[in-house]
Amino acid sequence: MLRRIWAITQKELIQLRRDPTILILMLFLPIIQLALFAAAIHTDIQHIPMMVADQSMSAASRDYIDALVRSDYFTIIGTATSQDELMAAIDSGRASVGLLIPPDFTTKLPERQAQVLILIDGSDSYTTNTAYSTANAISESYAVSLIRQSVTPLNLDIRILYNPDLNQLWFLVPGLLAALVQAIALSLTALAVVREREVGTIEALLVTPIRPIELMIGKTLPNLAIALVNTTSILLVATQIFGVPFQGNLLLFFGLSIVFSFSGLGLGLVISVAAQSQMQAQQLAMMLNFVGMFLAGFLFPPYALPAPLRVIGAIFPMTYFLPILRGIYTKGVGLSALGGQVVASLGLLIVILFAAARLFRESLD
Repeated sequence: MLRRIWAITQKELIQLRRDPTILILMLFLPIIQLALFAAAIHTDIQHIPMMVADQSMSAASRDYIDALVRSDYFTIIGTATSQDELMAAIDSGRASVGLLIPPDFTTKLPERQAQVLILIDGSDSYTTNTAYSTANAISESYAVSLIRQSVTPLNLDIRILYNPDLNQLWFLVPGLLAALVQAIALSLTALAVVREREVGTIEALLVTPIRPIELMIGKTLPNLAIALVNTTSILLVATQIFGVPFQGNLLLFFGLSIVFSFSGLGLGLVISVAAQSQMQAQQLAMMLNFVGMFLAGFLFPPYALPAPLRVIGAIFPMTYFLPILRGIYTKGVGLSALGGQVVASLGLLIVILFAAARLFRESLD
């Protein structure tokens, strides 16, 4: 099996050497795209997932929570009992906002010392800006109502986690890394099988004892190396030129980047098997890359999308890799906080590879 896979890999390497222009473009185009990217799309984000720790359990605290929820900008996804639980929910990506109301909230209102703590995930600057401004506006409105009741308003303590300066690049660059690697991965393998069919070399492969899954892996491995070079170069540009700090574990980052790149390359193979011509394969790859980029949460979170679009987004590897990337890159979290996304990524990788192999087998019949 390994010998047959290596034979296909060697064939792909020879083909890459025959067209160095394409190889150079694939290696340097992502860096150029990253350097030229200067546009940002703003959207009105609602239903931001919020975890609440109401230690006061009073009528006043419930009124304040209700005011936040009634705005439609916040959706309570669970309750906690401590600040540590709120931090764990934000670290894992379950919540973007954590609200802590202390036990003495009600008693300190008349003493001019009432405070609440709002923790906001700063790794997503769009959500952060919306949550920050909305929480301030609602708190001011709540304060006005307290003044009308002759009670001194509370002091709001808001802490921006992971991105205290609200730097847009800290949010955009990790997303760009995932989007560019996905685009290159799809482009590299989208032509792999359909090109063999058009030039007539597919018949030579059919007389060999190689199995479809071995052919898929053999065609993917050389392109995986290119995708990893792209990942490394984009990471260097992001950290050294744009100054976006990398907070996490490099080994974990590259390990999960391999899974993501493999999934993207496998999706490209699915396109290549399904397409009838190289032109059609290129168009399908461009369309899937564009759709996948926006449905995965590149510019705005998936929970802000309608449910049908979230279902469609679930078939794209970037949907699962983006929270992993932002978790490692911006938050510096480990595998324990990313378990669900990692399992989903591995599961999708297996499904994509076997789907490509099955489609290839059916196309031969």
